[in-house]
Amino acid sequence: MTQETALLPKSPVAGDENAPARKVFVKTYGCQMNVYDSDRMSDALTRDGYVATDVLEDADFVLLNTCHIREKAAEKVYSELGRLRELKKAKASEGREMVIGVAGCVAQAEGNEILRRSPAVDLVIGPQTYHRLPEALKRARNGERVVETDYALEDKFEHLPAPDNAKTRLRGVTAFLTVQEGCDKFCTFCVVPYTRGAEVSRPVAQILAEAERLVDGGVREITLLGQNVNAWHGTGPDGRDWGLGDLLRRLGEIDGLARLRYTTSHPRDMDESLIEAHRSMMKLMPYLHLPVQSGSDRILKAMNRRHTAAEYLALVERIRAVQPDLALSGDFIVGFPGETEEDFEDTMRLVAAVGYAQAFSFKYSSRPGTPGADLKDQVSEDVKAKRLERLQTLLVNQQRDFAAGCVGREIDLLLEKPGRMPGQLVGRSPWLQPVNVDAKRSQIGDIIKVRITKAGSNSLFAEVIE
Repeated sequence: MTQETALLPKSPVAGDENAPARKVFVKTYGCQMNVYDSDRMSDALTRDGYVATDVLEDADFVLLNTCHIREKAAEKVYSELGRLRELKKAKASEGREMVIGVAGCVAQAEGNEILRRSPAVDLVIGPQTYHRLPEALKRARNGERVVETDYALEDKFEHLPAPDNAKTRLRGVTAFLTVQEGCDKFCTFCVVPYTRGAEVSRPVAQILAEAERLVDGGVREITLLGQNVNAWHGTGPDGRDWGLGDLLRRLGEIDGLARLRYTTSHPRDMDESLIEAHRSMMKLMPYLHLPVQSGSDRILKAMNRRHTAAEYLALVERIRAVQPDLALSGDFIVGFPGETEEDFEDTMRLVAAVGYAQAFSFKYSSRPGTPGADLKDQVSEDVKAKRLERLQTLLVNQQRDFAAGCVGREIDLLLEKPGRMPGQLVGRSPWLQPVNVDAKRSQIGDIIKVRITKAGSNSLFAEVIE
């Protein structure tokens, strides 16, 4: 996923009300947490008077917020940096400055290597030091090539400015809120523990304050984010040790907040309190992203997932027992080193048993520095491609079946933004599908009752129930 992120409303450069505002262009790669991080970096840049531009050629500062999960994602960044180098040269010939920065997980993983491979880059900053971005940018403008990838001792969330209500309104009626970062699971295919660090949970009071500001800014739905979001824990106002279920229940008490979601979950951290929240909370949407990666116990062990296929299936059954309306999403990797045809068939059997409403599937990509990179018996690209095609065919059919099963249902729809056609708005179903309906722009942010009339290839269509 690539997303260009508008940063902030116009304001003058700090210290000079008559100076033209510097312009910044941000391109975001990867997960929802990167989208959240881009927004928070945007907020931090407000203090120095930067304004957004969606015209790359107009930018004084270009920032790539990167993802390092798969090899191709990292190489896309280097390809983009090659194009930016030419633009920077062209602007320099006209006497115009352009600073280039790289943020995110590629920045954290490769640090000085980015400066070596891409001499046009001025600034590299990792996910744990975003609150230092304005100061790092000043150093870069003074001619220093800056690398900020040390894990900060201070809490970056305490040093980042709080969400601005005016900008929240510009960003829409749904919002992401990071509550947990990092991972202690050390799956052998994954770089996250090395790029995001150990699991860290934000304090309850900090999360509640940010959520309340988002709601004050017009947000109706909040998605809690974390690499292992259901590993979140903290001390509640009652002095007890809270888990994610407790946090969701407290957030559900905020007036004006209509919906809650969370992602991404690890099967080993789905405790009884969180499962019970799916039974008792109307505001918690019946959608769960619960990656399993493989249906083979042998491959799960090699991946260091620390659960079996049977345990995963039993967990799904427990959650569906309390929330029969649940739509399940998952992640799958095919062609992990040593995967046999029988291992792959185990995955196909698991997918058939679960029935996913949505899923993401990928060929195994070796990431330097992970244990998986050193494993023998790598699977050929041709075999991986054929297995992926078979798996995706099954998953797409399941997604279409789930969408078709929604036709005729009456649902509450949160209207989010204008649709492609005049007089049309788009919202999200409780199961996270885009839903198109005829409605007025003034209704954005409203929750209306609709009946699903048609399932398209990537979205649903609905009519308003008067």
